[in-house]
Amino acid sequence: MIKRILVTGGSGFLGSHLCDRLVAAGEDVICLDNFFTSQKSNVEHLLNQPNFELIRHDVTHPVYLEVDEIYNLACPAAPGHYQYNPIKTTKTSVMGAINVLGLAKRVKAKLFHASTSEVYGDPTVHPQPESYRGWVNPIGPRACYDEGKRAAETLMFDYHRQNGVNIRVARIFNTYGPRMHPYDGRVVSNFIRQALAGDDITVYGEGTQSRSFCYVDDLIDGFIALMNAPDDLPGPVNLGNPDEFTIRELAEHVVELTGSSSSIVQARPLPEDDPKQRCPEISLARRELGWEPKVKLRDGLQKTIEWFRSIDLDSYRAPTPHY
Repeated sequence: MIKRILVTGGSGFLGSHLCDRLVAAGEDVICLDNFFTSQKSNVEHLLNQPNFELIRHDVTHPVYLEVDEIYNLACPAAPGHYQYNPIKTTKTSVMGAINVLGLAKRVKAKLFHASTSEVYGDPTVHPQPESYRGWVNPIGPRACYDEGKRAAETLMFDYHRQNGVNIRVARIFNTYGPRMHPYDGRVVSNFIRQALAGDDITVYGEGTQSRSFCYVDDLIDGFIALMNAPDDLPGPVNLGNPDEFTIRELAEHVVELTGSSSSIVQARPLPEDDPKQRCPEISLARRELGWEPKVKLRDGLQKTIEWFRSIDLDSYRAPTPHY
């Protein structure tokens, strides 16, 4: 049976890859996006597909559709983007959650919510299991995103307990791959863009802070596995790659794989509340979903670099001055 599926933020980096997968599976897909940090070009190749529809809409306003499943991915996710208009970011997380939950309640749709590893803040536990409650500054410059996503999780579980809404909450760790916005300000896109231009690779601090990087195809596998999991698994479930690298190691990989002559330089101090470590504990996903990442960092970086070489950077609009 063909499912009617709504993807909010569907023209973004992750959303467009998810739409690709769902359209290819023959589902009836509605992509909803306000194009703040996303590009129409990400889904342009889907516009002539009979089972794909694109709607320009801001998720902070209610949407009235008849659907069977909802993937709620709408929210700016890069620090420079979500800090540009922090009030709007909080509204997107909180009011967006209320609106998709209201829709799911009304039409009895299954709802997947894209939460984030940022709910763990600057963690005091490493790696981070789902049981860890986080170390978050509620009044800092990152709080609009961190606390907005935490509040959205609260709403998800309250609607689940009070109204029986069938939810799936995923906590997403750093993800990379083709269709990353070249000007999202994240380390993978920054480093690749700098390396291809022959510019210095700029790291914050000493570059000793660590991250885990999950290739986009692996993450989309996790999304679909969680959506299709038994109804007694509302989450939260960590989805990310447990292989950990320092930022300097990432920079070295990018320089090598691009063949660049770029130097790696310390650009500025670490931003306020920037996590020193970030790595998922994924035993729950392994056990309940049979999911774990397959793509190694160097292989994923090579694919991402090839994509960056293929695009015209001038056709990408930097969403904010922060890039």
